[in-house]
Amino acid sequence: MAQRFGGKYSPDGSTTTAEDRPETPAYKGAKVDPVGARSNVLFVPPIVLAAMSLNDGATGLAIGLIGAGTLLLGAWLLRDGLRAQAAFDERRVARRPGIPRKIFAAALCAVGAGIAVYKNEPGLFAPVIFGAAAGALHIGAFGIDPLKDKGMEGVDTFQQDRVARVVDEAEKHLTAMSDAIKRAGDRQVEARVERFQIKVRELTRTVEEDPRDLSAARKFLGVYLMGAKDAAIKFADIYARTQDRSAKSDFMMLLTDLEETFGKKTQKLLLDNNADLTVEIDVLRDRLQREGVHLDPR
Repeated sequence: MAQRFGGKYSPDGSTTTAEDRPETPAYKGAKVDPVGARSNVLFVPPIVLAAMSLNDGATGLAIGLIGAGTLLLGAWLLRDGLRAQAAFDERRVARRPGIPRKIFAAALCAVGAGIAVYKNEPGLFAPVIFGAAAGALHIGAFGIDPLKDKGMEGVDTFQQDRVARVVDEAEKHLTAMSDAIKRAGDRQVEARVERFQIKVRELTRTVEEDPRDLSAARKFLGVYLMGAKDAAIKFADIYARTQDRSAKSDFMMLLTDLEETFGKKTQKLLLDNNADLTVEIDVLRDRLQREGVHLDPR
């Protein structure tokens, strides 16, 4: 969906000066939807197949609709598989997708293509050949799902599961917050909420990379984030009815305070992790010296 952008001199632009602008670039955290035109094109063949089966009698229509449904399900799974792989690639520590959606999508594409060929050329040889070719081309164009975990060496899986549950709950709060703010119809507030969400996701990434930080960050990703969501919902309801500038100012100040708080917490966790690394290095050096291995101080 198209989105208008403005600046200081636009009708509803910000009047902040260069000194007052935030240090965070506006494009930081911006994401491109991994579902592009290539995958969206795959929704066309099932529509064409269903339309061409309308005049082929009951049997031809049934076969055509089954093939169209199979192709449609494959295209839908591919979209989810592309998004899952993008999330996997974005994180430093991640588990492989529980369901190999892209592989299933390729299989459904092969089956759907085979059914479409069988409708026009009954038999076994031609549908198998064309179906195998369609599946191979699908894998060649979109690849397969990640089949191995990433960065999980030495990670407590039980702790990682706890982190995953907390992060999923935090993402639900962020999604509800974004949906609520859209009702306010104010681009400036929407952009401000997106900037706050970037800070929240920086904290979640830090916790995912070191699950030991979960206890220290649980309140931020639970209670504080839920409070921010509730405040966003109430603000959206009020602002959509009254366009109260005072309510907008109070909400923007709240987001600023929350962003600073989450940013400081992330920095503290990173510093604590560095301190833990320093302790581990010192302990290792002491052990090596006790074993008679002397390290060059340089």
